[in-house]
Amino acid sequence: MKEKLWTKPFILIILSNLFLFLSLEMLLPTLPVFAADQGGTDAQIGLIIGFFTFSAVLLRPFVGMGSDKFGKKMLLLAGVAICLIGTASYYAAVTISMMLMLRIVHGVGFGISTTLYGTVASDVIPASRRGEGMGFFGTGNAVAISLGPFLGIWLMEEYGFTALFIVGACILLLALVFTAFVKGDSKAERAEAKAAISAHTPFMLRFIEPKALMPSLLGTLVGLSLGGIISFITLFGKEAGVQNIGYFFLVLAISEFLIRFVSGRIFDTKGRFWVLFPAALFCIVGCLLLFMTKSTGMLLAAAAFYGAGFGAIFPALQAWVIDRVEPQRRGVATATFYNFFDIGIGSGAMLLGLVATWSNYATMYLVSSVFLIIFLAVYFMYERSLKRERSSTAAIERL
Repeated sequence: MKEKLWTKPFILIILSNLFLFLSLEMLLPTLPVFAADQGGTDAQIGLIIGFFTFSAVLLRPFVGMGSDKFGKKMLLLAGVAICLIGTASYYAAVTISMMLMLRIVHGVGFGISTTLYGTVASDVIPASRRGEGMGFFGTGNAVAISLGPFLGIWLMEEYGFTALFIVGACILLLALVFTAFVKGDSKAERAEAKAAISAHTPFMLRFIEPKALMPSLLGTLVGLSLGGIISFITLFGKEAGVQNIGYFFLVLAISEFLIRFVSGRIFDTKGRFWVLFPAALFCIVGCLLLFMTKSTGMLLAAAAFYGAGFGAIFPALQAWVIDRVEPQRRGVATATFYNFFDIGIGSGAMLLGLVATWSNYATMYLVSSVFLIIFLAVYFMYERSLKRERSSTAAIERL
């Protein structure tokens, strides 16, 4: 008999995660416009975007220790509250320096929240349905990617920046309320987590989980490809003369959402290979279709393939990370994974931006497929080494 997946805590975590990312996606296309209205230059706007990711990446390694001391729920509530304060305060930022400071604050809250939402989700999902559960948990991201930018631009154009920031803050307030009803970890669980990190534990192990490094490395390669997809698709549409470029994100999100009804169950029943291998191929096809795109139809086909591939890969890698570590190390492992992935996205945007400068955006998408080919090569080598190790162990046991 299958263990129950759709429990009250699981539903609340999915909704809370959805609202967190929805508020973020609303600001991605609109905050640069607000900064420009405040007199920000292109370079300063770039810093405003970069400071957010930079502060989240730097903060995440400390989340595991913080959750051991204060509890996952309390620290998660603090993270969402920081995001709420940051979002609500943007309108009061009358200078670019103030905006940069708020982006750092907002990034800290986002780093805490994203790490702990994934950790808490993994705690409430039955181990036998982890692949399926993490897939459904990630649907919040997919829905936010499709709705957030449209909602943010509509609010900005129809009602102005005040309404944009107020609605964003209200959405985060809902996330805060839903999170408050999720059961927190007990003192005994926190004590067990603290005991796992002794005074003799190497310094780096307090911030990085070695068992999460292989899936995290693969996540970096996926992020390198995704960085170019999400950062330059609008400019690519103008270069290729393709209309309705906004529908790319809608189809991408729908494809991400639908594939999770299948990929999670395959992960749980067949194993990670039968998800990661075909998903990477789907992403490669998506990149190649973008390279060849000359019409809206091809653009949407590329979105469907890439969305299906990424929608399967990301939760599979998350579930793999969780499967490899003890429960008390899930916070550190999740932080390790998200940091590697975010570094991949940021680095991919910069590297592929240089490729586009030297050639064009179509060629950039052809190059982005190389990261996914490397993904397959690294993954095959890893699985082959595991197979050899198991064969050697079996041979020794027979002796």
